Amino acid sequence: MQTVSPILHIKKKFSIPTVLFAALVLMFLLPQTALSLYSRETPVVIAVQKISPAVVNISSQYEVRRQNPFSGFGLDPFFDSFFKDFFDPGREQKFKRTSLGSGVIIDGKRGYILTNAHVVAQTGDVTVVLNDEREFPAQIVGADPDSDLAVLRIESSRGLPSAEMGNSDDIMIGETVIAIGNPFGFSNTVTTGVVSALNRSVRAENRVFHDFIQTDASINPGNSGGPLLNINGELIGINTAIYAKAQGIGFAIPINKAGRIIDDLIRYGEVVQAWIGIVVQDLDARLAAYLNLKDNAGAMIQDVESPSPSKDAGVQRGDIIVSLGGKSIRNAEDYYAALKDHAAGNTVSLKIVRNGKPLEIPVTASTFPADRAEEFGYKRLGIKVENLDRSGAGVRISQLDPSSHLSRIGVSAGDVIRRIDEMTINNKKDFEKAMVKYRLKSTLVVLLQRGGNLYHITVNP
Repeated sequence: MQTVSPILHIKKKFSIPTVLFAALVLMFLLPQTALSLYSRETPVVIAVQKISPAVVNISSQYEVRRQNPFSGFGLDPFFDSFFKDFFDPGREQKFKRTSLGSGVIIDGKRGYILTNAHVVAQTGDVTVVLNDEREFPAQIVGADPDSDLAVLRIESSRGLPSAEMGNSDDIMIGETVIAIGNPFGFSNTVTTGVVSALNRSVRAENRVFHDFIQTDASINPGNSGGPLLNINGELIGINTAIYAKAQGIGFAIPINKAGRIIDDLIRYGEVVQAWIGIVVQDLDARLAAYLNLKDNAGAMIQDVESPSPSKDAGVQRGDIIVSLGGKSIRNAEDYYAALKDHAAGNTVSLKIVRNGKPLEIPVTASTFPADRAEEFGYKRLGIKVENLDRSGAGVRISQLDPSSHLSRIGVSAGDVIRRIDEMTINNKKDFEKAMVKYRLKSTLVVLLQRGGNLYHITVNP
């Protein structure tokens, strides 16, 4: 039997030019294939490199004033009295603390930085540290606790980097996101995850935050105020660590929602809330069934102020709001949350049900009339105030409605109001400004002074 050499067998099947061509192709293709398979510069790495120069570390130094350092621990009244003998109630104890958080430069030319309001909630000196270790004193341009957003400003002779804005309206559930911040003081820490859910509402303390992005990327207190990015390195949200019970869950404020708030904070130093002049309440289940509204969805108009934009537009008491500006309204909370997305001057589309028939009414939003603040304060809290006749912060209660909540819990004419929620009250103008600012809140915390004692009172008007 004749034996065939393997080499001769190959030669019979493939010509030498063919084998040489194949070898040359492999020489050129193999290195490129290896590079594509083992490249370490992933999209996440590229996105982080793109944004990192614009991520900043924020430290805020402030004073905490307390009269009795042992108060608030739930001690027996006997011990409370005991400690009062050692700590003069009239003498304040002062402590300095440092709050660490994150921020992101959104306008390098003008030096504007976006962060969370709770990161810079206390008064004091704020310092911003860039990724290249440059340090700047920062000015608080404005802060809005209701949205948990704040804008800072720094000045630099050299150019500042800035983040590229993305679009949070087209976020997809399941897409990859990247969170960057400074947890526990470690600068530019990166975590990744996916978008778990959209339009989340989160209750924290006495507030409800709406329309959050939910992600499984780790967000710790130091990440607060830092950027949430899409895979292209575009800013789509501001991370916030306001939900202490969350484990493996992060929340971020959508950047599109933040846009109007940022504009107001830069222009006015505060958020100017839109006003259309109506008061709403949750819909009664029986009435909802009569009107054939699904799932009791809607907010019933309890009152239409006169004059007001809604009154001028023809809105009536008893109308049922089912949509505002394209957002479905299921209850009063939905209505007030949706109204916050609009600015004064915007035309807001109200979809209502009147006598069982659907109507759409455009209403041009305005700002609450400042000259009606005193009237509103009496209507809401049952008090009228006057400036103090001596130097010092606060306003004196000059008139008190006997049927009001404050009267029922023992507040008297002559008591002094020092603070309402986060706002210090120095004079009557500040009080009226607070009434306008917090007019939509269901609960207010009032700091009241009587003699040398201070009391925090929670008011549910």
